Amino acid sequence: MRGLVPPPVRRWIMLAMSVRAAPGPLCMVLIAFCLAATPFAHTQADKVEVGAIVTALQSRDYAKATQMARAAVQRFPRNSQLWTLLGIALSDQKSEKEALAAFRHALSIAPDSLAALEGAAQIEYQAGSADAMPHLRHILQLRPDDPTTHAMLAALAYRQKDCATAVEHFGRSGTLLESEPSAVQQYGVCLLHLKQTEKAIGLFRHDLELHRADSAARRRLAAVQLEAGRAKDSLATLAPMLENQPEASTLQLASAAYEAAGDTPHAVSTLRQAIVRDPRNVDLYVDFANISMDHQSFQVGVDVINSGLGLLPASARLYLTRGVLYVQMSEYDKAEADFQKANQLDPQQSIGSAAQGLKAAQTNDLSQALATVQAKLAKNPDDAFLLYLQANILTQRGPEPGSAEAQQAIQSALKAVALQPNLSAARDVLAKLYLQAGQTQQAVAQCRQALRDNPKDQTALYHLIQALRKSGSQKEIPDLLKQLAQLREDERKQEAEHNRYKLIEENDAPTGNASQ
Repeated sequence: MRGLVPPPVRRWIMLAMSVRAAPGPLCMVLIAFCLAATPFAHTQADKVEVGAIVTALQSRDYAKATQMARAAVQRFPRNSQLWTLLGIALSDQKSEKEALAAFRHALSIAPDSLAALEGAAQIEYQAGSADAMPHLRHILQLRPDDPTTHAMLAALAYRQKDCATAVEHFGRSGTLLESEPSAVQQYGVCLLHLKQTEKAIGLFRHDLELHRADSAARRRLAAVQLEAGRAKDSLATLAPMLENQPEASTLQLASAAYEAAGDTPHAVSTLRQAIVRDPRNVDLYVDFANISMDHQSFQVGVDVINSGLGLLPASARLYLTRGVLYVQMSEYDKAEADFQKANQLDPQQSIGSAAQGLKAAQTNDLSQALATVQAKLAKNPDDAFLLYLQANILTQRGPEPGSAEAQQAIQSALKAVALQPNLSAARDVLAKLYLQAGQTQQAVAQCRQALRDNPKDQTALYHLIQALRKSGSQKEIPDLLKQLAQLREDERKQEAEHNRYKLIEENDAPTGNASQ
């Protein structure tokens, strides 16, 4: 899922607490907590120090406040208020690390200090750290119905993909949601993940009522209605946007709704309109091909993909899609050629992905990736996944068959599968290396084992087709191509659902226009 960054905590705090002082948003809220809390000053001298620091903060003289607070905590190290004020001053000077340490020190003295809890929670929350959650839960123990804290906990749970927790706390954040579109989207997406579609529809409908000029809000409601199987409601929601020069994304969603409603002619004509509007959008051509496939109009799909390839000749997805169509037409040689072309254009993504979790390699920094993996292998020489990564990176560097680097890759992958026999990704790498070395029987063996462990391994299936072709064994290839096409079709359906979630999650700000 695409993550939505929640608004800064300062904004949440101001909304919830109705800040009543002008200078320093965080500063004034936390000062209010300090002054309203149970006093921690032990002597009149402590109180004088607190008052002087507060005055400096109210004057926005944060450097002076910091200097005074540092001196004060030296004199009165057990005064939680002083440590909290030091944290406030440091925070307003953007010294978050030191500020967090000050707030934590304050909490070690007074664990129930709301000001210190709020200060620590803000810094950790803004850093995206889950460490904010214990502080926020502690705040709820002291103020169980505080909507701001519930909203912050919900947003953090969403980041961690914990939708059950997110929904619980979003539901208790009250009217704060109405002013934060990103929070509404997060809440709605989690409701969908939990199959609470009626609540999700109600949430997005209310959001649209509040922001009728927001085209993104209208698309989100239409998308969730379609996801819930209410295609006609989705079309009714989109109707105002379809009247005047709609965007390609709106037309694409409307086409899906028409198709779901059983109105294929309108689905096709709307999708054609979207392609005219955005002719370099690969998704539109793939959607058209999928409609063609669903209605057994394979040649029509091929024709549309061909027009897309005329504009986008380097699109691996278009070749993959056309290959699937050719399989349905029993044109296996053409299908295999398209799968091969797709793999050449995008070997990491087209027919499965053998580079799981390898960020450095995915950014093409193969030397750095190899150095990092080999440094870890020096400490953990029997780590199967590291051995696979080493083999994969070496393979991506394109070593000549029989070279020392190619042999190192083979030995690394062999050791990986010896240590972890069901590590299909390592067998995929071995199959590729054996194919390059002309050792087709060894490649076939690795592919078949990988497919026994993971029948949905598209990379192994593709390499098996290649190996059988090279060995002259043609009999299995048509069935294997059908199997590969089916896996791609299943993946396409998953992608369609994922893309709908992305549409619901889109973080467009209100545009002020009823339609685009």
